[in-house]
Amino acid sequence: MSHHLTDVWQRLSHPNLLVVGDLILDRYVWGDAERISQEAPVILLREQGQETRLGGAANVAHMLRGLEATVTLAGLVGNDADAATIRDDLQSLGVDTSTVMTDPSRPSTVKIRFMGRAQHRHPHQMLRVDREVRDAMSPEIARQMLAVLLPRLSEFDAILISDYAKGVCTAELLGPLIAAARTAGLPVVADPASGGDYNLYAHVTGVTPNRLETFKATGQEIRTIDDALVAGRILVERFQLDMAFVTLDRDGIVLVSADGTEAHLPTRIREVCDVTGAGDMVLATIGVGMAAGIIPVDLCRLANVAGGLEVEQVGVVPITRQQILGDLLHGLRSSGDKVCTLEQLQVRLANRKRTGQTVVLTNGCFDLLHAGHVSYLQEAAREGDCLVVAVNSDDSVRRLEKGVDRPLFGEDYRAQMLAALEAVDYVLIFEEDTPLAVVEALQPDVLVKGGTYREEDIVGRDVVLSYGGRVKAMGAVPGMSTTEIVKRLRLFDTGHANTIPVLRTGTERAAA
Repeated sequence: MSHHLTDVWQRLSHPNLLVVGDLILDRYVWGDAERISQEAPVILLREQGQETRLGGAANVAHMLRGLEATVTLAGLVGNDADAATIRDDLQSLGVDTSTVMTDPSRPSTVKIRFMGRAQHRHPHQMLRVDREVRDAMSPEIARQMLAVLLPRLSEFDAILISDYAKGVCTAELLGPLIAAARTAGLPVVADPASGGDYNLYAHVTGVTPNRLETFKATGQEIRTIDDALVAGRILVERFQLDMAFVTLDRDGIVLVSADGTEAHLPTRIREVCDVTGAGDMVLATIGVGMAAGIIPVDLCRLANVAGGLEVEQVGVVPITRQQILGDLLHGLRSSGDKVCTLEQLQVRLANRKRTGQTVVLTNGCFDLLHAGHVSYLQEAAREGDCLVVAVNSDDSVRRLEKGVDRPLFGEDYRAQMLAALEAVDYVLIFEEDTPLAVVEALQPDVLVKGGTYREEDIVGRDVVLSYGGRVKAMGAVPGMSTTEIVKRLRLFDTGHANTIPVLRTGTERAAA
């Protein structure tokens, strides 16, 4: 399935999206939380620096730019220095801010986070101070915004609503906008405000509430996946939605659609540094994918990856297309889909190289997998990010004069054994006597060979060096070879087992 997702993600276009919602400026104060104040029992933060980042709907716009979408942002700011910072940051990203309105009667929304680090560990949020007005924006401003947006709807491929309950997402604005989008066949996805009125989002294509938000909207507690499915059905039916994406943090996403489609898409466990911005990243990914026509189940899978990458960051950090592609490719290591044809491998390696990964290629018969092979392949994998093992076919092994009784194991069995190793990313079976054609087709960044080969004797060396690649002879583990092991097994078979010395790795011999 990951290969399918990589193909889908690679074919993704660059949609034009409208984001409507609350603009927020996140200001971070970083420092060392090094001691307790003598004046009061509070932690002292020794400031080391400050920075500002876009938040709320502005952050969704930032995330979308990281995903290479064209973005227009509609929202509200005050007439203050923070508004100028928000506009400047958005414009520097290439976001169209022509529909960002100014209301001098209210401040721009700012969240100030104090981030403390203790003993050089990950920084953690110590305190947040908010400067905001939550009153609904005036109907007059809503009419001004609609007057600009409605004539432009044909420009957009989808609309995203990012509601942080700061006053922009009112019935006066969203009602006419959603109705017009519905008439135009334009998908609308809303990330609801926590505890907000879901009637504001009635008739949208989809909503992306988290576990708590879903409970507040439906009254259905979510302890299990079945609970989430029930809550999703309530959302879809009560608010006449096409679908609901209920996000369940470590448990992934539950999808419920009006057409009866229901699914739970789990996510893999990650190291969580900061959950801030994860919901925005999920909304952005679903929006880009929906605008491109990706089916809802795949939208959930992609959103799981994007949200997972976001929680591994400290603070709000946009995730790029390349990072998502790299994570999808990384997931293939445990997918059981490592054995490829040459044509499949060319496509997959092109994807990896596009993300900056270094491809390592080695080859051999690997007739009887032993400790020497495992040690060598682990060492080879450390030369780059992706290890490809090219395996001689059965006919090729016989032509190499390994003996009439070789290979001991068929090519499919040998390929599967190699694919089971953590160090190996892909396995390819080749028919030729040498891997030269494979090297020419795949153009690895690093070509390695184990055993007694010298670098100048490695087949494909000249090809790899011609385009600036590296070639390395890895050496052999003494006493560890398939031929030697086969000889010992034959001695066992003839009744001479007591005369056979125990095979030991180099480490074991040194220890002895």
